[in-house]
Amino acid sequence: MDSDYGVPRELSALQKARALYRPDLPPCLQGTTVKVEYGDAAIAADVAGAHVISHAFPHTYGQPLAHFLRKTAAVPDATVITEHPLVRVGVVFSGRQSPGGHNVIWGLHDAIKAHNANSKLIGFLGGTDGLFAQKTLEISDEVLSSYKNQGGYDLLGRTRDQIRTTEQVNAAMTACQALKLDALVIIGGVTSNTDAAQLAETFAESKCSTKVVGVPVTLNGDLKNQFVETTVGFDTICKVNSQLISNVCTDALSAEKYYYFVRLMGRKASHVALECALQSHPNMVILGEEVAASKLTIFDITKQICDAVQARAEKDKNHGVVLIPEGLVESIPELYALLQEIHGLHDKGVSVENISSHLSPWASALFEFLPPFIRKQIETEKLLAQLVEAEMNKRLKEGTYKGKKFNAICHFFGYQARGALPSKFDCDYAYVLGHVCYHILAAGLNGYMATVTNLRSPVNKWKCGAAPITSMMTVKRWSRGPAASQIGKPAVHMASIDLKGKPYELLRQNSSSFLMEDIYRNPGPLQFEGPGGETKPISLCVEDRDYMGRIKQLQEYLEKVKSIVKPGCSQDVLKAALSAMASVTEMLTIMSSPSFSGQATI
Repeated sequence: MDSDYGVPRELSALQKARALYRPDLPPCLQGTTVKVEYGDAAIAADVAGAHVISHAFPHTYGQPLAHFLRKTAAVPDATVITEHPLVRVGVVFSGRQSPGGHNVIWGLHDAIKAHNANSKLIGFLGGTDGLFAQKTLEISDEVLSSYKNQGGYDLLGRTRDQIRTTEQVNAAMTACQALKLDALVIIGGVTSNTDAAQLAETFAESKCSTKVVGVPVTLNGDLKNQFVETTVGFDTICKVNSQLISNVCTDALSAEKYYYFVRLMGRKASHVALECALQSHPNMVILGEEVAASKLTIFDITKQICDAVQARAEKDKNHGVVLIPEGLVESIPELYALLQEIHGLHDKGVSVENISSHLSPWASALFEFLPPFIRKQIETEKLLAQLVEAEMNKRLKEGTYKGKKFNAICHFFGYQARGALPSKFDCDYAYVLGHVCYHILAAGLNGYMATVTNLRSPVNKWKCGAAPITSMMTVKRWSRGPAASQIGKPAVHMASIDLKGKPYELLRQNSSSFLMEDIYRNPGPLQFEGPGGETKPISLCVEDRDYMGRIKQLQEYLEKVKSIVKPGCSQDVLKAALSAMASVTEMLTIMSSPSFSGQATI
């Protein structure tokens, strides 16, 4: 065993109390009987890309959805699994650390041991590099004791977060075969689960007996689709950041002379920024999805902020808080294109000092315009703060701005939250997902992701299941060169904020009062018990993403129709039913065709 991993932690009194907490399980995971109901073949939501996905994943595409049931559930077609032979399961952390990751391993360990005490859980040390090198640690209750309900990934650690090249895939297969693993559980986000799907496909093609299971764990909250409502870690990150933002809001209101520009985690999607805005009520939040949809330039965004500063100054408010997602740069076309050129030149060995002379004319002009401290690494909050300050000083000199001199303070809230003690919700969710992983293994499924839906409700109403990872894939298309045809590669892609969704609508409804009224809200430090202990993400609570729940609801409606419309019913009832069903069938046929581009969001 590597001495850097799995060593007992020195726990504070609070951590010791947390370690004693044992999450509840939904009824479908209680006991030692695994009961599973299979649905129809799960096909990709990206209907246009379904052919590409099925061609790339012939062994694992089109598998059925699985729904785990309580032992007493009266479902005649359900499969009951009562035999639980000894199994050997490997687990690896992949991707950036996310609060709650340790509880996935704890839940998996407890489920494995509950069904067969002789089964083994083997952790790979140092992430995917440890998997390739076969560096392992056997997970026991003693090893887990000081990691239960705690933050970080330091039980096993992580390094590189990919299993992509032929050499890496072969090394992973060799490790699984050498260690005689019945299953490999990969804990991570969109990239890690895409790799898990590819690994599952390769294993199936090579007739390797190891099954591959993915678990949705990423602090960015961008692994969302019809089967996954949210990810482990997102709730904790947003709660910790919201407290920090709220502290800054209080400071701004007290000093009355600073504008705070706060950059938050979130690469290509702004879910963290949106959730934190709903929790803490800052004056402004710039969402990458809004910027991309409106095709805003860096100067448009600067003007937007400056106009807000001026409007607030007219009400004698010379302070404020602006939230910015980490990946905003990628949503601003001219900055993203500049970055692409710079990265290309770096790859060719061009030094930072000579970058400008090698850039295209427009990119060189933009590069020279940027402040010198920004040129090495674009820190969006500092760039915006400087541009806003320059514009406000200009307006001050011209006399078009009557407020006080503009003062900006910049922060990046990222690493402060990554190793945080997880929220109660993330502890429960992660532990339950660990148990679901065992049920997937017991059912003999390969290339699936563990899922839990109806998360808005108490744990005893959560629905547990599994969906093929390939059914979550989409095909992103782009062109290489002016005359090149479109190229697409199937992957689990990051889900952007739905600008027609309820969380965004809630933000827009309150944006004007957030901007002008300083209705800052402080949710306080993360609580495990008492007020705030049971809260869940606002964006999760206002959405209805319980896919399996809605499938069941539809089945109930269909059964009701069958019970009403049968031989002996009135002519009027029959006519009404035929007319309604014909209309619904026609509409659904159109919506499910590959040519339908206006697919409804889940």
